[in-house]
Amino acid sequence: MSGVPTLDFRRWQHDRAAFVAELGAAYREYGFCGIRHHGIAPALIDEAYRVFRLFFALPEDVKRRYAAGPGGTRGLTPFKIETAKGASLPDLKEFWHIGREIPRDSRYAAIMAPNLWPAEVPGFQACGYALYEALGELGRQVLAALALNLGLDEHWFDDKIDHGNSILRAIHYPPITSADIPNVRAGAHEDINLITLLVGASEGGLEVLSRRGEWLPITTEGDTIVVNIGDMLQRLSNHVYPSTTHRVVNPHGAAARRARYSVPYFLHPNPDFLIDVLPSCITPGNPSRYPVPITANDYLWERLREIKLG
Repeated sequence: MSGVPTLDFRRWQHDRAAFVAELGAAYREYGFCGIRHHGIAPALIDEAYRVFRLFFALPEDVKRRYAAGPGGTRGLTPFKIETAKGASLPDLKEFWHIGREIPRDSRYAAIMAPNLWPAEVPGFQACGYALYEALGELGRQVLAALALNLGLDEHWFDDKIDHGNSILRAIHYPPITSADIPNVRAGAHEDINLITLLVGASEGGLEVLSRRGEWLPITTEGDTIVVNIGDMLQRLSNHVYPSTTHRVVNPHGAAARRARYSVPYFLHPNPDFLIDVLPSCITPGNPSRYPVPITANDYLWERLREIKLG
């Protein structure tokens, strides 16, 4: 990937100290990193993209039967609804959300709605949720490495994300039919959650804003998954790990007339987790930027309102 490091995840098992140091350095500098050899089967990723494409190809009235409720937490969020914070025009995308399956008598049931599953696409549920769980496990291990990099116990995050309100988002950017369209496929933004894992970022369009103010294009090869820091981890780490601005720009020429698909997994903490700056991230040169803690659920809804999903 251009300018952003890509690390071999096998070293997490065989050269742990070096991997943790390199991962931490990548996030402190860029807020983004590529991870390859992560163990998620390419066949699962390919099948997930296949069923997601089938859903988005359904007639509009059929898709609308699965329109999401408040916050777009499950099911379909239609085209031109989400709007980047501070933007005047909506993103050129529609998307589907898969969330955690929990017992309906769970204490989180009022916060985490049941999933919706399109009956018109065989295999959607099985494949979509299998990818959800695989990315959740990879994300757990990435957080374990980051915990060590922050001087915490390797398992520090485990009981803070085991009921997390994490989301797998299948995104469809329809073909662009007008050359003078004023908005981009996804406006410049930062993610809300702890970390985001983007699988299949092989198509052009994704760009990351560097510290020097340059937009770096992000495309991947092979099995690389792009993993970036979200605002919750930026806040928890007192900006030791920055949540980097990124966007999806409109392609030129023939590429603009092709649909684009992507599948990020937004890893969230448990809804009642209190986001309070880690003491190890407070120094004389970096005093606490957030003296008042906030629960993960309150923070989520505060941000959802800002992007017109709340």
